[in-house]
Amino acid sequence: MTLRERERVVVIGGGMAGARLAQQLGAVGAPVDVTVIGEESHAPYNRVLLADVLAGQYPPEVITLPAGPARRLPGVRAVRIDRADRRVMCDDGGAVPYDKLVLATGANPVLPPLRGLFTPGGGELPDGVRAFRTMDDCLALRREARADVHAVVIGGGLLGVSAARALARRGTQVVLAHQGERLMERQLDAGSAALLRRHLEELGVEVHTECRVRGLLTRPHPPGEAVRGAGGDGAGRAVRAVELADGCTLDAGLVVVACGVRPRTGLAEAAGLTVSRGVVVDDELRTDDPHVYAIGDCAEHDGVLYGLAGPAQEQADALARVLTRGSGAPHYRGTRALTRLTLAGSPAAPARTRTQAPPHPLDLAAFGDPLPRADDDVVHLADATRGTYRKVVVRDGRLAGGILLGDLTTVGALARTWESDEPLASEPLLHLLTRDGETLR
Repeated sequence: MTLRERERVVVIGGGMAGARLAQQLGAVGAPVDVTVIGEESHAPYNRVLLADVLAGQYPPEVITLPAGPARRLPGVRAVRIDRADRRVMCDDGGAVPYDKLVLATGANPVLPPLRGLFTPGGGELPDGVRAFRTMDDCLALRREARADVHAVVIGGGLLGVSAARALARRGTQVVLAHQGERLMERQLDAGSAALLRRHLEELGVEVHTECRVRGLLTRPHPPGEAVRGAGGDGAGRAVRAVELADGCTLDAGLVVVACGVRPRTGLAEAAGLTVSRGVVVDDELRTDDPHVYAIGDCAEHDGVLYGLAGPAQEQADALARVLTRGSGAPHYRGTRALTRLTLAGSPAAPARTRTQAPPHPLDLAAFGDPLPRADDDVVHLADATRGTYRKVVVRDGRLAGGILLGDLTTVGALARTWESDEPLASEPLLHLLTRDGETLR
């Protein structure tokens, strides 16, 4: 259905997906009034670059995103969707009418059931404990991260690795505790994860894998002590240590919980929309209500929840086409997502590593399924001295996945080949990891 003149599009969620949709609708000059309801008071920003803001590489304003000529309602939370009257009820008492509603509510950080994480009978985190999801989280961690502070990052996935690297670059003493066998196990194999671990350790990060955290140990704030921690008022408590499952404790004045995210689906569920792991949408990003759509981290398309910036932007672009062109627009068919991360060397390494040469930046890219099956072909080139690692998996004559660390010269060509899902040429598979027929150095 094509937008009518001055049709009202309301977007719940002021993050990357919502900002991208508003920008795209503004760019094509669609005859539409766009309202973006966002809980955060900040202007839309690139969440992917929060770690660089935390590390001090960028000031916060550099990662601000254009949001088009939309009407923004910052610091406002949508509390209920009235589908019958097509209105969004907000926590400030306002009601925002819509013709088309887009859920771009994103995801919440997962806070595991650790002892001492919350106040008994309350929901406050101890002072000094933060997730790492929002700009407010990032700015609070910037205030707390100092050379005399011991920080523990719980979780060694993409977010935890990024947070640990950023804190180390600020000169903070960092321990990374990860329950899995290897870092970033969803993207990396054992060999590439080992190189990533070595790089973090060169930055001064103390890495523990197969390490389960049992709980947090806290202390009360002494009378008159200023409450300056990252976790709000902390109900009068401040974190002092992290307790591991084996009984050991790690001193901690700062704890970052990076244990993944969970789609925010509460509004959709309360409104009676179909929700599985996320808000279920079809190839037009439409829910089972023809006037309601969903994109980004909260949307589940064809059974897949992406949780990455690239798919969120592709969904926003696809929905902009659907809303402006109607049923003739190309449908969204899913995203073949590539994970990319740059770990820079540390300009402010901890004292125990300052006599060492600063580590070189480490570029990382992973896509598809890098873990081969029994009948797959694997091409693998590694140079431990240079810290480079290149691996691709070929399945049924097609590129199934790959990992590149330290040298991303071929990542563009590999990503295009993987995204196209076309059969590979009959030339030797080694050419997948070479440039002009010669092994990359």
